[in-house]
Amino acid sequence: MWSIVLLVFLSLCAGVAAWFLFLWATRSGQFEDMEGPKYRMLDEDEETGNKKED
Repeated sequence: MWSIVLLVFLSLCAGVAAWFLFLWATRSGQFEDMEGPKYRMLDEDEETGNKKED
């Protein structure tokens, strides 16, 4: 019986921790621009001189 109570308590603590991490991520702007990164990789880079020459 003691192990079930301990496991329920630990799972509730893990759930609360995950909820606080989610709240922190949304308030810090982690989910603001979901579409931008997938299009940003298609943009051509400016000439910086870092390209390998064949």
